[in-house]
Amino acid sequence: MDEIMQNPNVNGISKFITELALDLIGAVLLLIVGRFIIMAIMKIVDRKLSSHDLDSTKKTFLLKLIKVALFLILFVMAAGILGVSTASIIALLGAAGLAVGLALQGSLSNLAGGFLLMILKPFSIGDWIEAQGVSGSVLEVNMLNTKLKTGDAKIIYMPNGPLANGNITNYSEEPERRLDLSFGIGYGDDIDKAKSVLQKIMDEDPRVISDRPNMISVSQLADSSVNFTWRGWVKSPDYWAVNFDMHEKVKKAFDAEGISIPFPQRDIHLYNEK
Repeated sequence: MDEIMQNPNVNGISKFITELALDLIGAVLLLIVGRFIIMAIMKIVDRKLSSHDLDSTKKTFLLKLIKVALFLILFVMAAGILGVSTASIIALLGAAGLAVGLALQGSLSNLAGGFLLMILKPFSIGDWIEAQGVSGSVLEVNMLNTKLKTGDAKIIYMPNGPLANGNITNYSEEPERRLDLSFGIGYGDDIDKAKSVLQKIMDEDPRVISDRPNMISVSQLADSSVNFTWRGWVKSPDYWAVNFDMHEKVKKAFDAEGISIPFPQRDIHLYNEK
């Protein structure tokens, strides 16, 4: 047994295993300590970004990007402790990045779209937007997709590439919006009376901004009705509430004033053939 232990090959293997074990322990300790250091750095960066009043959309995106970069550096350092050449790792990452880039062109397009959204800033967290045929409130802007929540509480993950390259309607960017409604009365009803009723409803609603160019006018002589266009400016958060309330108020006011709201109808004339 003593002769085996004194064998140079056995001593070399024992030394190699010992060094490998120490390297593994060092790499694991580096990963554990490095993780806590990265978390501490992220908290500092978070406070710094918050102190500069940075938009929450940009802030979330930058924090995720910095976190990924720091963990990548940590893994490279851990591999270096295990004896892997740092230059080789960087070259390998570059080659892998090229291969992945060719295979995931769509994902890279989404990543570029995320950067464009950060730079151009067509919307912020909490804005209600419409794009790519869907609408919802912006919850998150990630590196590859944007997270929306619809009015009926469905979550939609929209790729950043098509989102950045398509039309985006932001309903929350302006503090005020114009509400356009249409109301019809019968041809036998008094136009001036109906207009006066609509004007009174508009004037009595405090949510309608009085110093904006509001309007009530006859807009169409339709087949079965005389149509009014009702245009009033409201605060963006009040848009839908005023929309729903106005229809109810107009119906009740027209009923009280004896003004009819016609429905489509057709006159049929019958002729007796001789």
